[in-house]
Amino acid sequence: MPDGAGDGVTVTRLSETPDRLGESPVWDADAQCLWWIDGVAGLVRRMGFEGDAPRGVETFAFEGHVGSIALAEPGGIVVALEHSVVTFRPDAGQTELLLVLTGADPAMRLNDGKADRQGRFLCAGMGRTGAPLGALHRIDRRGGHAVLCEGLTVGNGICFSPDGRVLYFTDTPRRQVMACDYDPESGAASVPRVHIDTDALGSGIDGATVDADGNLWGALIRSAEIGCFDPSGRLLRRVPAPVDLPSSLAFGGAQMDRLFVTSIRDSGTGRAVSTHPEGGHLFVLDGLGSRGLPEARVL
Repeated sequence: MPDGAGDGVTVTRLSETPDRLGESPVWDADAQCLWWIDGVAGLVRRMGFEGDAPRGVETFAFEGHVGSIALAEPGGIVVALEHSVVTFRPDAGQTELLLVLTGADPAMRLNDGKADRQGRFLCAGMGRTGAPLGALHRIDRRGGHAVLCEGLTVGNGICFSPDGRVLYFTDTPRRQVMACDYDPESGAASVPRVHIDTDALGSGIDGATVDADGNLWGALIRSAEIGCFDPSGRLLRRVPAPVDLPSSLAFGGAQMDRLFVTSIRDSGTGRAVSTHPEGGHLFVLDGLGSRGLPEARVL
């Protein structure tokens, strides 16, 4: 049901049943649908819309943990599994292997991911017990693979400036948003620099996205808020989250002005267990006054 959030912002719960670890929302502007995952359950979900009204959810199961997703060819997605990345065409029930991390440490798994503006897939790893075992990977459909950064404890929050020339990502427990100069043509990234230190806000950022003005919106998982930061890293706004453990977010809707927010019920690690009665549900915030950008497809 709609629930007032102040400042003209309204919150609507969209899901009927909670996810254990809701993550990685991505809006398909062509199909007018939202994709997201329940990572712990190994599920990918797709919700269609008629205008602002949801029209049902389809669920697709994978073996093991699902870290993140991105759009692929129309009707298809890229899926980051524990140590591999695949493309998936649900209407055909087919998967195609893009990458296997041969010899990957069993204590590491792939986590948050996002397509760059040119359609490469970037995915960050994490240590299952918080050890700095994660790396930031760049993958393309021709099998190309590069490691852009190593030593991440929980890699998250991958997103890009509107022109695609700045790559952002977070290491959530370290409470830092990193930025890299990014070459759209080659996919090369500079040495990461600290862009935002969120320690004073009492939380690291989990998932993140960038709006059409270049502002970064992040799920402040430990303070139950959504933060908005301008391109220089200055805090512009703090919006109360619908639940205590917001995990990720994405702009979408017919006008790209709705903010979809996933959340956590129980991450399975003991580090993130919601005490809110609606923890794990999917929500949408309306009335924020900002618009997002359509996500690129991994082609």
